[in-house]
Formats: sequence, C-alpha cells, structure tokens
Amino acid sequence: MSKKGRVVVAMSGGVDSSVVAMMLKEEGYDIIGITMKTWDYASSGGQKKETGCCSLDSINDAREVAVKFGFPHYILDIREEFGSFVIDNFVDEYIAGRTPNPCVLCNTHIKWEALLKRADMLDAEFIATGHYAKVRKHQDRFVVSKGIDHNKDQSYVLWGLSQRSLSRSIFPLGDYMKPAIKEKAIEYGFEELARKSESYEICFVPDNDYRGFLKRRVNGLEEELDGGDFVDSEGKIIGKHKGYPFYTIGQRKGLELAVGEPMYVKEIIPQTNTVVIGRKEELEKQEMIVGGLNMVKYESIKPGITATTKIRSSDPGTISELYPDENRIRVEFASNVAGVAPGQSAVFYEQDDVIGGGIIHAPVSS
Repeated sequence: MSKKGRVVVAMSGGVDSSVVAMMLKEEGYDIIGITMKTWDYASSGGQKKETGCCSLDSINDAREVAVKFGFPHYILDIREEFGSFVIDNFVDEYIAGRTPNPCVLCNTHIKWEALLKRADMLDAEFIATGHYAKVRKHQDRFVVSKGIDHNKDQSYVLWGLSQRSLSRSIFPLGDYMKPAIKEKAIEYGFEELARKSESYEICFVPDNDYRGFLKRRVNGLEEELDGGDFVDSEGKIIGKHKGYPFYTIGQRKGLELAVGEPMYVKEIIPQTNTVVIGRKEELEKQEMIVGGLNMVKYESIKPGITATTKIRSSDPGTISELYPDENRIRVEFASNVAGVAPGQSAVFYEQDDVIGGGIIHAPVSS
C-alpha cells in the first residue's frame, strides 16, 4: 500500500470526481474508484433517455479514467437502500405538503455509509468525493466549510454528515475554482470529460417531471394529485391548481393565475388539498423552527449565537440569532426572509464554517 494511504473515491463519471481520482493518484495515494448505482431510471416509468450519474455512459466514463490511470474500479449497487429510504422519503414529504432535499438525505444516510462500509472492507482509511467544500480539524471536532468557488460551493448539502464520516473524508476540490478543474481534465487527456454538460436535476427524476414521477409512485391519492383550489389569505377561491404536491413555498412561476399582480405560494394545506397564495410581502418571516439537528463545528451552542442562516442551496444567507431548545433551534432573522419552506434544510454558518444544520419545521411568525 502507498505511504499516503488508500482512498476510496466516489466516481460519478463527471469531471469533478474524475479529476479528484487523478489528483489523488498523482499525489501518491492508493486509489480505488467506486461508482454507486442509486437508481434505475427505466423502473420509474419515465420516457427520457437515462442520463446523469447512474447511466451506463457515466459508469463507462468513470471506468475509462480508472483504466487509463491504472487503479481498480467497482460498481456498487445501492438501489434497494436508496429507493426504500431516499425516494420513499421524497414522495412522503411532498404528499405531506413539505419540500424535501433528497441530496442531503442521500449524503447523510446512504452514500457515506455505503462508502465507509466498502472502505473498511477494502482496508482504506479515507473516502474522497468531488464536492466543492473543505473539511478540517478544529479543536476536537471535524468541520465542513465552504469551498473557495462560492458559485459551486456544496457545503450546504453536507451539513448532515457525522463526525465519524467527516474524520475520514477528503474534498480535494475545495481549494479550486471550477474552470481550473476543467483545465486539469484537459491536461490529463480527458477533453470530452471537461466539455461534458452538468446535470442539476435530481438523479431519480432526470426529466424534471415531478408530477409524472409522483403519479407513478403514489396510489390512492388521485384526487389530491389531480387538482384543488388556490385560495388567498382570506380563504377566497381564486383558481384551480394541478395538485398540491407539485408546488413549493415561494413559487411564483407556473401558477397560471390571472390576478393582475405577481402572486406566490404562501402555504400548502394537504388536509384540504388547498394551496394558499399571497403577495411577496406575505411570505416574509422573522422566525422559524428547525429540528432534526446535526451539529458540526460545535457539539452545542449557546443561546443567542450569531450565524448566517441559509434556507436553500442558492440562498446567500441571512444574519440570524440561534436559540437552542432541546432538540430544536429557534432562528430569529435580523431581516425578514421570504420562502421559508418546511422540509428544506437550514444550514448555519460562522463565516465559511458550517456550525450545523437541520430540517425546517415551520415558520413561526411574520
């Protein structure tokens, strides 16, 4: 074994994870590539050609890198675990009127556990991925922080990782900008890989047809999935929607309402198959409750600690104060925030470091 140690690299077939494998190989690590098969798109009943990290093309791209650089490559089939946990949760959350984040759930409960299990079997000390983030030791804790390319930063989807997982994780791309990674791919002789388009779709809904996906997955909710009433804040019916699970808090596009001014989804009420619509200012909240916590930088926090809180991946964040209450945190925003969606992740930052995160339970005031 190499003096640097053995690393299991999660290889999706994309440019980022492929360059990670090449970089670590050059640095002297003993590399083992693993491509995880999380989803068989044909079984979803969709019509679009299979694309993304689980497609045959992506698996072949990952294997080509391994062959050229002379390290083993394996395919890990985790479709059963993925489907029974991530996809079932995704469907259940939408049916409950919440907006899930399957990537966070997959990282936390499926991918890292699967990778660490195989790393142990293969006598590998570390696992590595192509996430644009950093991990370091801070006192007696392992801390995730933002990568230097803030346009690509993926620390938001890593808040759920345990200290055990972080202690064995390597994120080589945290110190690089995306264009530099594409240049490295070309230098390594993989120009086509550098030009490969990136997918921002959820892997198991590659055609972005959430409505079709949910209809194929859910039985006995035909009425809820086929439509109901749009109402305003006073309860007045102002139109018909296509099914409450197909809307998210803060959504404006695709409502197909003619009311003379921009309107947004304010609330989703599954019990009555109702979607409440309001003006943008009606969406603004000053507080929210966050549960399902995982603390990263600190084991616990003092009431009133100041943090920057992100309520979605693309959110630049809002200054806030955090007040822990048993296994939940009450978040007080310094300025009102619109689009607080139950089911989404809230991640708390101290500068670039992830303090911790959790699942938004509910906004508590306007």
